[in-house]
Amino acid sequence: MAANEPIGYEELDDTVVQLQLGVPTSDLHGSLCGFLAGGGRMGRQSLVEALHLDSDVQPAGRDKALLERLVTQTEAELADPELGFEPLLPADDRPLPERAEALVDWCRGFLGGFGLAGAEAHGKLSEEAQEILRDLGTIAASSFDFGDEGEDEDALIEVHEFVRMGAMLLFAECSRRDPSQSDTVH
Repeated sequence: MAANEPIGYEELDDTVVQLQLGVPTSDLHGSLCGFLAGGGRMGRQSLVEALHLDSDVQPAGRDKALLERLVTQTEAELADPELGFEPLLPADDRPLPERAEALVDWCRGFLGGFGLAGAEAHGKLSEEAQEILRDLGTIAASSFDFGDEGEDEDALIEVHEFVRMGAMLLFAECSRRDPSQSDTVH
């Protein structure tokens, strides 16, 4: 895959398996998004180090490059003024229970990553941001009972959209608070 093409779920999943990260792919992406949304910065550490992931395999070569691209891609998507951010989840043609569970994993990861960012601003979040975090916690603790497939599909789309917008709002609010993230060039 070309370096300028967005990393997709399947490509990231291959790397997660290769590196034996022991977390679902959607959880990894959620953790990265939460870490960045909470004001976390990679600095010189790798994604595996920043998210405190256990891996017996050190990322190298193609896997290391893919994880570095993932960080850059995710930061750009979360900050996208066109609201183009999408959580990396299994494709729409995958079974509904698999996609729903991946969204739950993504939310769990997001909350863990947000906490890892250590944002001192957590207590100073707006009421809306605090409510989003509570709602993500509710989603992360969910298990699903499936009934009418059409209704379930609609419900998943609605929850997915809430998660997508919530992640961008939290990123915008927490990155706005960090004066080192100014666009001013000195």
